[in-house]
Amino acid sequence: MTLFTLRDRIKTERIHDGHIINLRIDTLQVEDGTTVLREVIEHNGGVVIAAQTAEHELLFVQQYRYSLDQTIIELPAGRIEKGEDPFLAAQRELIEETGFRASQWRTLTSLYSAPGFCDEVLYLYHASDLAFEGKKLDMDEETDVVKLSVDEAWSMVESGAIRDAKTVAGIAFCRLFNSPDPDSHP
Repeated sequence: MTLFTLRDRIKTERIHDGHIINLRIDTLQVEDGTTVLREVIEHNGGVVIAAQTAEHELLFVQQYRYSLDQTIIELPAGRIEKGEDPFLAAQRELIEETGFRASQWRTLTSLYSAPGFCDEVLYLYHASDLAFEGKKLDMDEETDVVKLSVDEAWSMVESGAIRDAKTVAGIAFCRLFNSPDPDSHP
């Protein structure tokens, strides 16, 4: 089996440098001298927040996703700005999308969204001790906040009503820990 590493890269062609993603095509050389291409999407990364109310309900956002041409239910999430600390991005995104601020935070894990073609890393947090302040949506965003128990949310995963991978992972972590102990963020 041939494993390709960055040391095998002989050329990079920048196809697109955008606001959200960049696209490059790398030419890699195999030991026998042949070449293969790898298309790579570069992304600053993102944050996902499993925000849990005092009643142990999770906050979700229901929003239209242009790329899918449908409205889906997701955990609050968003893009990390270039150079931004993921934890600060999580705090910002929770307020922007749901209107809630959390005073207790716990880091759950980090995930690769699509490692076959994308370098995006998603940072998953649990947030609790919530206080409503009001949404601060980006100009092109529109969300409805939905509150579901962890069991209700998991039933929606099982039925296919929730199919977003980062959301499934967040719900699974909450199920695993039942009601996560909201340790302070380090």
